[in-house]
Amino acid sequence: MSISAADVKKLRDMTGAGMMDCKKALSEADGDFDRAVEILRKKGQKVSEKRSDREANQGLILSRINDDKTKASLLEINCETDFVARNQEFQDDAESFLNAAFENDIDNADDLLKIELDGLTIEKHLEEMVGKIGEKIEINNVILATTEGTLISYIHPGNQLGVLAEFDGDLTDEEIGKDVAMQVAAMKPLSVTRDGVDSSLVEKELEIAKEQLLNEGKPEHIAEQAAKGKLRRFYEERVLLEQKFVKDNSVSVQQYLEQNDAPLVKSFHRLQLGEND
Repeated sequence: MSISAADVKKLRDMTGAGMMDCKKALSEADGDFDRAVEILRKKGQKVSEKRSDREANQGLILSRINDDKTKASLLEINCETDFVARNQEFQDDAESFLNAAFENDIDNADDLLKIELDGLTIEKHLEEMVGKIGEKIEINNVILATTEGTLISYIHPGNQLGVLAEFDGDLTDEEIGKDVAMQVAAMKPLSVTRDGVDSSLVEKELEIAKEQLLNEGKPEHIAEQAAKGKLRRFYEERVLLEQKFVKDNSVSVQQYLEQNDAPLVKSFHRLQLGEND
């Protein structure tokens, strides 16, 4: 049957798909718009599968936090190009996915894909975005944080890096919390305290330090002691509360918090595009 230009335009306006794709879908569906939309979705799924080996290292990190700072969500949505990430429609869709995660207390990407939004699962929404945009698009990370203390959210300009920091009590000055969240963003600590560092990593660092000292000709017993000194420096670089505070290197993060009568950090989450797959 003959497909009019007006019908093609109507389907394109409904779906955002390309003109030729819309014309082919309408022809295949004998002019039935619902069937044509279904055909486009199926084509979107095929596009997604074809692009499964493509790198999706661009995108957005977004956060939402409630008014009393006791619940927050952090979401990473990925695409292939920065051009798409800066598109307003992509950003609006990402925001709606974040809100769905927050409102449904979702703490992982797989569960978020099953949530319905405007009559479709988020997984189907992603398929439609792939068909429309022509890039691999996926939600890689969803984090839910709750606390009896205080949560602080920090999104670095450009939305490629985000942090949620949990403080063990009431934090009256949010700027202090932002400072610490920015510290996490910039300095990439492994954990809040030494106890949180993986023991195998500690053993490896100790072994490397000792081997270096032995290679320098140090006796075994001296190498053992000096390696422990190097391990202390490792903790100062990789443990948040022991790190030098970026805004004032004369104090550690813990000393900065104590000087300002602020509660200590209890936990943190850090998401950076392409680093948390």
